Amino acid sequence: MTDAPPLIPEQRRDLILGHLHRDSVLSYRQLATLVGVSHMTVRRDVAELERQGRVVATQGGAKIVTRLATEPPRTEKAGADVAQKDAMARLAATLVRESMTIYLDAGTTLQAMRPHLADFRDLTVVTNDLVIATSYVDHPSIEIITLGGRVEKRNQSTVGRLPALTLHELSLDIAFLSTSSWDLRRGVTIPAESKVEPKRAAVAAASMSVLVAASSKYGTFGRYRILGLDELDLVVTDDGLPEARAAEITAVTGVEVRRAD
Repeated sequence: MTDAPPLIPEQRRDLILGHLHRDSVLSYRQLATLVGVSHMTVRRDVAELERQGRVVATQGGAKIVTRLATEPPRTEKAGADVAQKDAMARLAATLVRESMTIYLDAGTTLQAMRPHLADFRDLTVVTNDLVIATSYVDHPSIEIITLGGRVEKRNQSTVGRLPALTLHELSLDIAFLSTSSWDLRRGVTIPAESKVEPKRAAVAAASMSVLVAASSKYGTFGRYRILGLDELDLVVTDDGLPEARAAEITAVTGVEVRRAD
């Protein structure tokens, strides 16, 4: 009996994709064992698959690129990754200065900025998030502008054309954007069409646009594209995004990526 001939690169990569479709995320060591090749060969194959937009390299491994069909409800997101969200919110808040008008997009990470803005005495917060708006009601000197429109009950925010129309009438210093999915190839994407117009309107109204998004959302994509990463001024994420990936984003788009730890 003779040994089976070695796999050609396309066969190896198909095997890697098959394993990642089953397990979502695997280390280089696991992939090397499963495919029966060296660590360096797996790294090269993952790099090629990433170039094709089919996987994303992570710290020590790879994960499959997946389409996000729906977002989880706010009640589910509220208790997840609390320390990580606080770190990103704290870093984002360092960009804010007195007398600014800022937009806080809907989401629990931007909601976490509330304690980090507590000492401001002259600030206007614009938001389509009902929970965020309510959280500033007890602040004695922060002005709140809420954006009307149809309420999406799952995430407790307003969506559609009406909040976008209000944003067209405002001048923002910083728009802090949230998203359920982002990557270098597809940019900022979401699964819900109703959220596209308010996000784009916020970017158009702002002097500076900042994406605040967890590294766990990198490498996923939704059906609807908001903007490319090169249309942002800054990305704030967590230290789960590899330094090499942050450097690549900056090299390709010119946009700085800051990692909160």
